[in-house]
Amino acid sequence: MTELHSRLRAVCDLAVADSREMAGRHEYDGTIQDLSPEGVRAALAALGRGSLPDDPYDAAHLEVFEESARVRYGALELYRRSPMGHLDNLDLACYDREYAPEAERAAARLAHLARWPEAVDNAVTALDRLSAPVATALLGAVRGLAAGVPRDADESVREAALKAHARLVEHVEEATRSGEPDASLGADGLARLMGADEGLPVDLGRLAERADAERDRLMERLAESCAKLGSGDRPPLDVCRELVRDHPDIDGVLDAARTGTERAIAFTREKDLVPYHDGECLVGIAPESRRWAMAMISWAAPGEPDAPSWYHITPPDPSWPEREIEEWLEVFSATTLPAINVHEVAPGHFSHGRALRRAPSDVRRTLMSLSFAEGWAHYAEELCVEEGFAPDDPRFEIGVWLEALIRVTRLACAIGVHTGAMTVEEGARRFEADTHIAGPAALSEARRATFDPTYGRYTWGKLEILDLRERARAEWGAGFTLKRFHTAMLELGSPPLGLLPRIF
Repeated sequence: MTELHSRLRAVCDLAVADSREMAGRHEYDGTIQDLSPEGVRAALAALGRGSLPDDPYDAAHLEVFEESARVRYGALELYRRSPMGHLDNLDLACYDREYAPEAERAAARLAHLARWPEAVDNAVTALDRLSAPVATALLGAVRGLAAGVPRDADESVREAALKAHARLVEHVEEATRSGEPDASLGADGLARLMGADEGLPVDLGRLAERADAERDRLMERLAESCAKLGSGDRPPLDVCRELVRDHPDIDGVLDAARTGTERAIAFTREKDLVPYHDGECLVGIAPESRRWAMAMISWAAPGEPDAPSWYHITPPDPSWPEREIEEWLEVFSATTLPAINVHEVAPGHFSHGRALRRAPSDVRRTLMSLSFAEGWAHYAEELCVEEGFAPDDPRFEIGVWLEALIRVTRLACAIGVHTGAMTVEEGARRFEADTHIAGPAALSEARRATFDPTYGRYTWGKLEILDLRERARAEWGAGFTLKRFHTAMLELGSPPLGLLPRIF
């Protein structure tokens, strides 16, 4: 692993958890990020010192991430408004994947655990603007951190860590009762955050219009696909609510995901959709501390020796009430799981991870736009419909449209909640009207807008990629191929959306 350029290192020092896990910068193993107000101010002061990379693209990429850090930590002070960064700072599941010998990872995990009291002290000091809606939405995740504390840790270290964790839980619980009732960033705050992250100006009104137009397009595609099943005049979402009831049982979820993973990888290779088709993707149960997520990829990161990536699946707990088990299993239905597979594995995140390992600079291998990463994986779902994945089973394309409707509703809800045009409860009703989910699931999706204001990134990234593809078709003419287009984008790593035109 090469030593990071000092200017790049300053950005990574403000993104320790992501640099460690997503980029594989394991010089951060066993450490925490200083998220106290004083620590953040010192880290911000270190940004921008020294020369930029010689490569013009790399220089622009780095400058976008410097500005993003200034806005996130300086102008908006999100680390004072939300426990999310503090949760990432404490998370120990990053040591589960086999990127190094077990003894080395275990030592790093224990060193990290020993820093929990310091990290919690910093979090409690910093979180003085924690609103009641954000605290309520994330309280379960904060409590769940304790599941990652190793049972074989030194007793004194374990006891100190758990006491610290209890202090954090108490602080967040108090915020659910006494925190400010308004979690919104305001229109200017949200636009500034999104624009800084992606290096382009953001017109929220225009973006909301695009979200509505995309919702309408997806509804039309869903109706067309449901008609292939002979659904007659029944509302498509009613048809879909029945379709998702066809799912494996608890014991069959992993097997279904493994079979789907093999199929997605084989299809991506057959169609030659991405620049690299190597690597191994294993399917297994998610680490205990991350079982709030139903499905996620943990890839062999660019800064690590090559090793298997893991597609983590979380079946429901058999001890749950029967209704909760059923609602959880519907995510893994024969209609929706295939779309999740291509998103998480191939040509989605796993394929992206293979390309990141070959990106030509530390900047591109290390600083990753989540709007591109999630936009790419979301684009991959519709790409598979276009290229004929499961052509004889309309349920695959139905699953793609259902997933897309959830993502576009996230974009609309984020804009609505943070501009004051929509309450969380109104957001939940929009999820019930425009997607197949309802009740607690719809409310959970709407609440996510409060603590993850850029969770519309899936649709936003996909739309920017689709726009760029049309431009590439026009500019390259007969020289356009999907492989050429995808390779050109992925050679930039996981680029901020505003830099995507640099492929020309």
